[in-house]
Order: sequence, then structure tokens, then C-alpha cells
Amino acid sequence: MPTILALETSTEIASAALLHGDQVITRESSGVQTHSQTILPMVQNLLAQTGITLAQCDAIAFGAGPGSFTGVRTACGIAQGLAFGADLPVVPIVTLQAMAQACREATGAVNVLAMLDARMGEIYWAQYRFLEEWSTVAEPTLSPAAGVIPLADVTACGNGFSVYAAGMEAHPSMKRAQPEIMPHAKHVAWLARIEFIANRTVAPRDAQPIYLRNKVALTTSERFAKVTA
Repeated sequence: MPTILALETSTEIASAALLHGDQVITRESSGVQTHSQTILPMVQNLLAQTGITLAQCDAIAFGAGPGSFTGVRTACGIAQGLAFGADLPVVPIVTLQAMAQACREATGAVNVLAMLDARMGEIYWAQYRFLEEWSTVAEPTLSPAAGVIPLADVTACGNGFSVYAAGMEAHPSMKRAQPEIMPHAKHVAWLARIEFIANRTVAPRDAQPIYLRNKVALTTSERFAKVTA
């Protein structure tokens, strides 16, 4: 089985994972401002613990977003650098699908709605169905909470549900919500192994983050308008 090194820095939690055989070893740290300083030491620690060199990995995977602009750029850039230096392919994994994988592992759910707080009163969300493998029911989208419309009875996961729970009351199908489930490199690694075996990889230069928003903050007037609306 291929050995996958995975990185995930799209939220406040940064994580790295090394999937080798049936064993996955992980490291993580919190604090989005320090992701660029902590992710490489975590990678070095994982490789040192396992005795596996970077060149012995088969691919570098990363959580491609959506998520924090700085976070997804950090993971993409570091994955590109590591892969280029070791002459390895890259496997971008949609952050929301990695959450769906985590939700299935935790609950056995086959219909999953993954939701991340996108700030500015909006949510990144997507819906997935598992039947032998994952299929996308609703593509990753950015919308207000009221715009999150499940297409079936689902299990919801992610902090998008907890932050905007009041706006989700019209969706009783989400009563099994798992707001504590967030993106993690170990789930990126498992999904990346499937992609690698299917030969769905990219060259380091072609790896790109997934952005669903063109601006990262509201102006003062926009914030005031929201407060007074």
C-alpha cells in the first residue's frame, strides 16, 4: 500500500499524518497564526518516529479547502515544496470531504453534510454520500446558514452547525449533528490513498487551494449594516 504524508491547516487546528500500511500516525497543534511555523516540525517528527524518509513516501496530500485563506495557502505551499524536493506527486483533498470521512468513521453515517464556519455570517458546506466510495451530492458552496439545504436525511458535522444552529432549525434532518468533527490530516491521508491508487494525482506545480470567496473581511460600513439590519 502507498505511504502518504498529509497536511491539514484549513482551520484553527493544524495537523500532519503519515499513513503507512494500515497505521496512521498524527501530530497536531492549535493556533492558526502559528501554522506556518509548526507544520514542518510536525512532519519532521513523524518521519523521525517512523524511520521513513520523505523520499520513501509515495505522495504528499493536503487539505485544499475551503477554509482559512492563510491556512489553505500554507498547506498547499508546503505540500508543493516537499513534493517538488522529493520528486513526488501531490493529492489535493477537499476539506469538507475529509470531514465527511471523519463523520462516517465516528458515526457510520452514509449521508453527510459537512459545514465549516466561513465567518462573515456564512458557511462553507457540501453534501456527500458513501456507497462503496464517496460521491458528491452537493458541491462545496459558500452561503448563509439559511442557504444550506440538505438533499436527503443527513448527519451534519463541523462547526458551521454549532455557530449557526439557530439558522438550521428548519432542517430537522440534521438533529444528529456532530459539531465537534473538524478537518484532520489523518482523514486527508486515507482519502488521498484512494486517489493515489486511482492515479488521480497532480504535479506539485499544478496543486491549487480551493477558494469560494474573493474577500476575507467585511468593511466597516458592511459590518455596521449587518448590526443595524
